[in-house]
This record gives sequence, C-alpha cells and structure tokens, in this order.
Amino acid sequence: MSDLPEPDRIEGAPHPRETTRLFGHGVAEAAVLDAFTSGRQHHAWMLQGPRGTGKATFAYHFARFLIATPPAGKSDMFGDTAAPSTLHIDPEHPVARRMAAGSESGLFVLRRAVDEKDKSKLKTVITVDEARRLKEFLTMSAADGTPRVVIIDAADEMNVQTANAILKLLEEPPANTTLLLICHQPSRLLPTIRSRCRTLSFDRLSAEDMTQALAQADVALPANMDHLNALADGSVGEALRLLNLGGLDTYARLVELLQNAPGLDRAKLSKLGDGMIGRAKAPQFDLFLNQIDTLLSRIARTGIAGAPSVEAAHNEGALLQRLSPNQAAAKAWAALHQDIGARLRHGKAVNLDPAVLVVDTGLKIDQEAAKWAPKR
Repeated sequence: MSDLPEPDRIEGAPHPRETTRLFGHGVAEAAVLDAFTSGRQHHAWMLQGPRGTGKATFAYHFARFLIATPPAGKSDMFGDTAAPSTLHIDPEHPVARRMAAGSESGLFVLRRAVDEKDKSKLKTVITVDEARRLKEFLTMSAADGTPRVVIIDAADEMNVQTANAILKLLEEPPANTTLLLICHQPSRLLPTIRSRCRTLSFDRLSAEDMTQALAQADVALPANMDHLNALADGSVGEALRLLNLGGLDTYARLVELLQNAPGLDRAKLSKLGDGMIGRAKAPQFDLFLNQIDTLLSRIARTGIAGAPSVEAAHNEGALLQRLSPNQAAAKAWAALHQDIGARLRHGKAVNLDPAVLVVDTGLKIDQEAAKWAPKR
C-alpha cells in the first residue's frame, strides 16, 4: 500500500478494510442480510451515526460479502447456494485478501484525495475529479456483470458538484452496483440523496464491545478503561485517538488544574498551552479542543442530572458537582460552552497561537467558576 495519507485511517490501528470482525452492529447486519436473502437488496444504503462507531468497518464487511457471495438460491457447480446467516467472509478468501490489499477490482472507494500541492495533506472535500474517476470505474467494469460496490467515505464531505454527480447515479442506478454512503452528519446531505437511500443507523458501542474492538486493533488498553469509555463515548475511533495522543493524561491534567478553580495556577495553564505549540503538535491541540468541549458539556449536564456515573478522570465527579451545583449553573455553563466553542473555532481558523487560546480558555472557565464555586 502507498505511504500517502488516507482520510479513513486512524494512526496505530488497522484500516477498516483490514478489520476482520464486527462488534455491536447486529441489527444493521440482520437488516442487510434480510434484504439480500429476500431478493430486496437496495441499490444504495446510507450508514449514518457518530464518528468512530464502525460504519466504515461495516461498509467493507458488506462490500466483501456482496462481491464474494452468490445470490441466495442461485445454482452453481455444487448446486443451490444456502442463504447466508452472516456477513463474515473468511480472511483467506480471494476477495477478502484483495480488499485488504486495496486491489479488489469490484470495489471503488470515493474519498478525499491527497492535496497535489502538499502530498502530506488531504483535500478538505471530495471533489468532482474523484467523482469522474468513479464514472470511469463504472463504465470499465460494466461489461463482466459481476457485483460492484462503491463506498463513499464520508458522503457529508462531498462538495456540491460531487453531490450532484452522486445524485444522478442514485436516480439512474447502474446495474449490479451497490452504493454505501458513510455519513456522520446526514443534515449536510441533499434531501434528494437521503431520500434515495435505505438508512442504517449506527449507535455508540457498549463498554464490552469497545473493549473487544480495541483488542482487535491490537492496542495496549489503559489501566482504567472506565476513563477511556467515558471520554470516547462509544466511539472506537475516538478511543484510539485518545490512546495514540495521550488524551487520557491531558484530560486528567485539565481536571487536576481546575481543582483550584476559581484561582487557576496560571503557570501550569501556560505550561499546558506551551505543549500545544508547533505543527507537530497540531493533533494534540485538536484533541485538546475536543476535550474542552467534552469537559464543558459534562459540567453543564451535572447541574441538571448530577455527576456522571462514570468518571473520565480521578476526582472528576466532585469537581463537576462543585462547579455546577444547580440548574442555574447548568444554564450558565451551557452558554459558556457555546461561547468558548465559537471562540476556539474562530481562533483556529485564523491560526491564533494555540498557547494563547489555551490560556484564554482557561481564564474564561475560571471566571465562570468564580460565580458558582467557593474559592479554595
């Protein structure tokens, strides 16, 4: 495989095309198997749900199955084929091996391409140039009559021209072709695209399924899985990012820092910000922004529902209750959550110094803490 970046690969984990087992999506699997065995296979499926919940892994499983499995009841040299009861295809099957190597001729993956000006980066959207490549694939592979599968990952990253090209495909679906549209935010898609797809919804994974999925990815699990599960919120992709970037430690430092609020230690706050400076630290800074969002959300919810049943860091529960003791506090923290989120998005968009953004955010939180928590 190429060393170029892939938009659907998480560092330190197998690519979805290389993942051999599914966890936590039995309802979706049953739905597509029922459609396949009953002869009501739809030409387009939308796989929607939060990021990192296994939509791409499911799409590759489904694609392997469609290409490798004869229709139920179809006769071959051994007689009629039995109705399948699982999407699983043996990893040693030729289709599975080709797909894992990225060389399966019956599969086309429409996704963001590498930026021609900087090969270390990806384009921000799926452009119409990639859609033209899809048209060539469908034209060249039409003659042999074998099943073809198109995975669009992610459909909500298509620009307007690409979305219109896909809409035309959905309106006039090619023969023997199944489109699998992976979607994180369905509201960003054209209603006419959504209406022409059968929807499969993917929920966040349970703690047990998370553990199994992470074990399959062959990553070292933390001593406290509860903290990881609380922060990842049922997303294997987010869990892997947290583990790869030291996210559990960063969140724990953030919680520890806020134990003194109001009256944050500015030296420690500045040190935290200094650790986000530089291009090499961009992934850690992005993760930190997400963790600020998570923390503020958990503070706001605590004022309404009480402290979460599972802590994301040591002593987090007591901190959340102290900062957000009632519904009035919850409302104020929710407003600050929105304000800080907008400030951080703007600051990142105009390339403000990450250290400045970290310190500014910390001081804003400290000011709000002074309204609700006694000074320690």
